[in-house]
Amino acid sequence: MHALKRAGGAIIAVDAGLQVYLKQINESPLLTADEEKRLATIVQAGQHAATRFKAREISLPEREAIESQAAQARETMVKSNLRLVVNIAKKYAKRGVTLNDLINEGNLGLIRAVEGFDPNQNTRFSTYASWWIKQSIKRSLINSDKPIHIPAYMVEMISRFREAREQFVETEGRSPTTEELAERLEMTVTKVNHIRSAVKAVSTPTNDGESVNGAAITESIADSRTPSPEHALLSESETTRIVGLLEMLDDRESEILRLRYGLDGKDPMTLKDIGATIQPTLTRERVRQIECEALNKIKEHLDE
Repeated sequence: MHALKRAGGAIIAVDAGLQVYLKQINESPLLTADEEKRLATIVQAGQHAATRFKAREISLPEREAIESQAAQARETMVKSNLRLVVNIAKKYAKRGVTLNDLINEGNLGLIRAVEGFDPNQNTRFSTYASWWIKQSIKRSLINSDKPIHIPAYMVEMISRFREAREQFVETEGRSPTTEELAERLEMTVTKVNHIRSAVKAVSTPTNDGESVNGAAITESIADSRTPSPEHALLSESETTRIVGLLEMLDDRESEILRLRYGLDGKDPMTLKDIGATIQPTLTRERVRQIECEALNKIKEHLDE
């Protein structure tokens, strides 16, 4: 057993297996903004390949080449951002779920981010991915009575499984059988069933009244009148647009939302702390007003 320090000097116990994992992910180089956009464009092309093939815009060999390139691009984006997952997961340690499990849950959120990232938005991938990683981790904390154990090696397999299933539905108009998925993925039926079980485990919805966004476990929020992101506008299908729409706000509005909801990979801040960070004379009530005005601006664009 080893120890790992996190912000504030707290010590987190780390087993030998995780120690090896941390060493391995540190070997993956970070991506530049241009590299992120290039890889995300390739991933998007892979998502549309089945539809283009069905419309006879591309041949079968072209489709297979595009999807192969997309799988490689997706893997590169995942590997290059695993350190981001660890950094976020460490902030939620000591809450009833092991660091290993938090990292595994965060990795699943990272996969969702890679699949949904829009390279045309003027936003770094880490900003977009942080939201998804946090939601996945918070979901696991809500369901901590039954921790979900997803080995790190399953991360890419689950991504491939989901993509193959979606492509089959697009081309055939129905859900694939296990045998059909196994053939497409070039895996055994047993292995596909194993992956399917993992997907079902992480896709189980929370009970009514529980906040998917982790409102019950996030840091304390000083003003109960302030709308939470999930109730105001942050539905999962709109996340890409929302992050991009931050660019249309003025600098102060954008900064307040980023600090309030931890969109830059940091923990969400209270209204009082945001005011002290941006401008000492900025009161908590004024921060709340600016936040609501900014959320309303974004909501108006989402409703267009």
